[in-house]
Amino acid sequence: MNEVEINDNSFLRQFETTIQGHLAKIEYSSQERKVFLTKLVIPEGVSKEGFKEDFIKAVLNTIQEKNLRVVPTSPEIAGFLRKNRQYKGMLPIGIRI
Repeated sequence: MNEVEINDNSFLRQFETTIQGHLAKIEYSSQERKVFLTKLVIPEGVSKEGFKEDFIKAVLNTIQEKNLRVVPTSPEIAGFLRKNRQYKGMLPIGIRI
């Protein structure tokens, strides 16, 4: 995994990073110790192999460090969690993907 530096922009409610001079972000909302990951935005033209997965992993690790649960409402992030079962423990009880 390549190291991706994450900035939690709580004012805009998004996790951000810069890639090839462009802003990539995952928008979120939070409620009762849960973070709802609502939208993944990767700039067009970003060609770095595996960047999307590294970005999602970095965001999930940031959320995990805060001891919060995650609810993926973005189809791309839900698909990532389906493939990477090591993050399954971050889902709230009763949420299946």
